[in-house]
Amino acid sequence: MSDALFEEHLARGAAPAAAWGLFDADGLRHARQSGVAADTAFRIASCTKSFTAAALLGLRDDGLLGLDDPITRAVPGLSLAGLPSAGSAVPTVRMLLTMSSGLPTDDPWADRQEAMTAAEFDAPLAAGVRFEAEPGTRFAYSNLGYALLGRVIEVVSGQSYQSFVAERLLTPLGLASTGFDASVAAPGGVAVGHRRHAGAWEPLPFTGPGAFSAIGGLFSTVSDLARWAGWLASAFDADADDAVLSAASRREMQQLHRLDQTVTERPTGYGYGLFVEQYSPRSRVVSHSGGYPGFSAHMRWSLEQRLGVVAFSNATYSRVSATATAALDALLAEREAAASAPVPELWPETRAAQTAVTELLATWAGGGETPLDPALFSENVALDLPLERRTAALRLALADIGGLTAGSPTDACSDGPAHLAWFLPGASGRLRVEIRLTPEARPRVQTLLVAVDRAGR
Repeated sequence: MSDALFEEHLARGAAPAAAWGLFDADGLRHARQSGVAADTAFRIASCTKSFTAAALLGLRDDGLLGLDDPITRAVPGLSLAGLPSAGSAVPTVRMLLTMSSGLPTDDPWADRQEAMTAAEFDAPLAAGVRFEAEPGTRFAYSNLGYALLGRVIEVVSGQSYQSFVAERLLTPLGLASTGFDASVAAPGGVAVGHRRHAGAWEPLPFTGPGAFSAIGGLFSTVSDLARWAGWLASAFDADADDAVLSAASRREMQQLHRLDQTVTERPTGYGYGLFVEQYSPRSRVVSHSGGYPGFSAHMRWSLEQRLGVVAFSNATYSRVSATATAALDALLAEREAAASAPVPELWPETRAAQTAVTELLATWAGGGETPLDPALFSENVALDLPLERRTAALRLALADIGGLTAGSPTDACSDGPAHLAWFLPGASGRLRVEIRLTPEARPRVQTLLVAVDRAGR
């Protein structure tokens, strides 16, 4: 990866120190730092929310809670007097996970609440919280919502949030340099956070763990956070295991569950503890930023390329996320330029149907009227276009390209395992054939399209 982007980030005076790394399906491939020792821990701030979401899904998978449980089931002391209307839905665990609880955005306030005790947290909950939208109707990034989820974890597990996350996630995944206070056992120690004041860097004190740790309390290193992100991304591998948290639940975290209506460049929204961006029809990038007094962090990865970046800096509002985004975008562009577009793995039945359809078209081209085999074609095919019209259209197309030649079919494209388009060569052109199979246990062809490939002439 290009270290120059991060070196330029520091040269602009964005932070006193930074650390960054590249990971892929095989683990951390490259790591650098400036201003700190290797494997120094930084505050990862809101990247912690992915750990909170994973912990909740673990409890869900254990059958101890439901994502559609009302939040008041685990937090009965929460007053809902601030709901917008008498007909408002009670916010659910899922609404809080997806940032659609109706609570307003609250970063500056929430960043200063981390060390609040449970008893201190109870007081504002009992007094009531204000909602700006009907629960479940729109995206708004709410730290208070994730603090409430931290309380749910404590009530359901019977442990403190910090000890449950350590026991359920950090220890089994070998994240020994990740923890909830500045005593975390990172080989390079812990970076001190700073903010700019009067042209100089002013060190900031650490805050201790408390009732708001679920929103951003973790410290971690480049190597540990890359391992965490890589483990989440590995849920999409064919051989993904279910250790620690099922692959299905990890995939669930990385789906776009609530659209962020403020982003217009590309479809972007929130999964569970993670943002999801649809870069293109076949490219998704999962990410989360973290900002805390004195620290900035970012992690992002491409699900299709299994390539990602993690980065930290020890300054308030350093925007290390923008540098990490530029770094990953550059890496993905390089990889895209060097390789052809990925082709989905087809069902065996799709390949078999390609062969059978190619043979059938050759029969029709020779004047035969072989009917549609119900074992190969679903019943809608004959209804959508009768056989005599299909054969007549094929022969007109063949006349246009001078008939079929002996060349082999070549793949054109596929948008999934049940779909394939290919070309059949002719004397003065080629045919484009496209099929799509049904979702039946024994898939059959439900779409058959044949036309002259005008673009290939």
